[in-house]
Amino acid sequence: MTARALEFVRDLLTGRRGCGCDTCPVASPLRPRKLLLFGSPNVGKSVVFNQLTGSYAVVSNYPGTTVEVARGRARLGDLWLEVVDSPGAYSLAPLSEDEQVAQRLLLEEPLDLVLHVVDAKHLARMLPLTLQLLEARLPLALDVNIIDEAERAGLRVDSQALSRSLGVPVVATAAARGVGLERLRAVVSEPAPAMSTFTVEYPPPIESAIGQIAKLLSGDYRNSPRALALLLLQRDHGARARLLRTQPEVAAEVDRIVAAAESEYAQPLAFPIALSRQQAADRIARRALEQAGPPARATLAEVLGRLSIHPVAGIAMLPAVLLLIYLVVGRLGAGVMVDYLDKGLFGRHLNPALTGFVSQLLPWPTWAALFVGEYGLLTLGLRYALAIILPLVAAFFLTFAVLEDSGYLPRLALLADRLFKRIGLSGRAIIPMVLGLGCDTMATVVTRVLGSRRERLIATFLLALAIPCSAQLGVILGLLSGHPLGLIIWAGVVLSVLLTSGFLAARLLPGERPRFYLEVPPLRLPSPRNVLLKTYSRLKWYAAEVIPLFLLASVLIWVGEVTRLFPLLVAALRPLVGAIGLPAQAADAFLFGFLRRDYGAARIFDISSGGGLSGPALLVAMVTITLFIPCLAQFLVMQKERGLRAALAVGAIILPLAFGVGFALNLLLVGLRVQI
Repeated sequence: MTARALEFVRDLLTGRRGCGCDTCPVASPLRPRKLLLFGSPNVGKSVVFNQLTGSYAVVSNYPGTTVEVARGRARLGDLWLEVVDSPGAYSLAPLSEDEQVAQRLLLEEPLDLVLHVVDAKHLARMLPLTLQLLEARLPLALDVNIIDEAERAGLRVDSQALSRSLGVPVVATAAARGVGLERLRAVVSEPAPAMSTFTVEYPPPIESAIGQIAKLLSGDYRNSPRALALLLLQRDHGARARLLRTQPEVAAEVDRIVAAAESEYAQPLAFPIALSRQQAADRIARRALEQAGPPARATLAEVLGRLSIHPVAGIAMLPAVLLLIYLVVGRLGAGVMVDYLDKGLFGRHLNPALTGFVSQLLPWPTWAALFVGEYGLLTLGLRYALAIILPLVAAFFLTFAVLEDSGYLPRLALLADRLFKRIGLSGRAIIPMVLGLGCDTMATVVTRVLGSRRERLIATFLLALAIPCSAQLGVILGLLSGHPLGLIIWAGVVLSVLLTSGFLAARLLPGERPRFYLEVPPLRLPSPRNVLLKTYSRLKWYAAEVIPLFLLASVLIWVGEVTRLFPLLVAALRPLVGAIGLPAQAADAFLFGFLRRDYGAARIFDISSGGGLSGPALLVAMVTITLFIPCLAQFLVMQKERGLRAALAVGAIILPLAFGVGFALNLLLVGLRVQI
């Protein structure tokens, strides 16, 4: 074998090059080189991920959890990297499931390099996590990101001084603007740096306990004995579980050492440990940060950023955000795009052609009805998924990506914190609440980011009760866009029900007041590339996950029609529907809404388009179906996340509440002769 061939085989096996094809997904047939992006929330990890990987990204649940992890491929010359974007974490001692997954990625996956991304403006606050990664003796590089904002504040980061202090490669970037990316690519493409020898000095009782525990640890923990000892001293459940799996015989002695160290302090050991790290971080930050000049004059974005978290100005700005959602989802999505696809493409061309073709191919009406007709796979399932729901979801995902990339969502969380505390939640709950406007099922999973079981239960209940998904919201905005008074009444009723129910739930469910902390990124103009990438990836999820469910729902409806089960259920619902002033044909919308919320909303759209709903009846239908029991997928996720008993209790509360509110609203509108 020639020297060139030997060099190629060596580079292939070590990950220096791919197999030679343009689409090679890995650097090596044995294992690709793996880069993990790590850091606190809102420091720009996702921007760095997108800059490195482009469109080569897949988002999936981490094994054994429902926390999503993004994985992608980066080609740097002849080198292919697998890039993993971990969930945001503030510490290696996790407090939420997101942080638990981040810890597992660090300690259980084979990694060639960990890139810790930090915010340059808040370097001293970010460095304690860097010091924990150094203590773990992981192959580490540091990305000091958002340096453009630091420079505007008059700060300059001395990367070389920071690198000398920490003993790891340091690169300064403004990833959203593409600054420093060439240097970053060079750093992550080089072989793993030598392990840093940096060590934080802790108080003597803690140092003594660390030494005693470290001597007992002899297993393969994928972590340094010192770092594992520190986690055990902080009573970290994950560290103790690894100890019990690997060396159960030393667990009792470790417990004795931990208890002895705890007896030296009035507070938990996590406090003096965190204090020592912060003092070390402050010293390093003072050497690495220079006041290069006075802060620059505030830009319009910075002024708006400060105003957006002001208790008065922030609330005053909120209608502009809601107007954006209304114009994009209600006008563009539900108006222009749905009209073109539903009434034009499907209504005039595809549905008649498909009906004629299937009727000739299948002369048996029962079997033909599976594919075409009122509930057919093609004329109902495919039409609902592509012509009514897809444009609404696309419009919402686009709007959400703009708000997310601009940095507005964390500000909205801070703004909502005071109000949310009154309903037993922290401002962090705004994240699943806003995600619920896209998909309540996905948002129910995201409630895991909340700190306590009580918060998660309250958020799950409110998502099921009063947060319309993007399809429902699009239909509501589309149907009520021509009735401003009706839209105001709908929003007022649903918001009142949400706040009242949350207030009562917070009083009835025991538990402590929620705590809240969150990094706030700078407010900036969204990057069109990032917005389009995020929208595209979420639409791929929709196409892969949701469209098949629409087709499955069509099959279930067909089975229900053939077996005569659905007509019986619809007949049972008609008295309830009639009691709130709706026509009998609206009963199947509520039944279909249990199969999928967007199915029920689309059915209301159909009935209204045919003239079956107008005026007060239309408003009552919109309110009731918004508050109606969650769809089957969301119910199953609730059962998985909160337990069967809690899921059944939520359904048992919501069903009478929804029709009760609809009944009262109908009486009020008819009694006052309100015209919308």
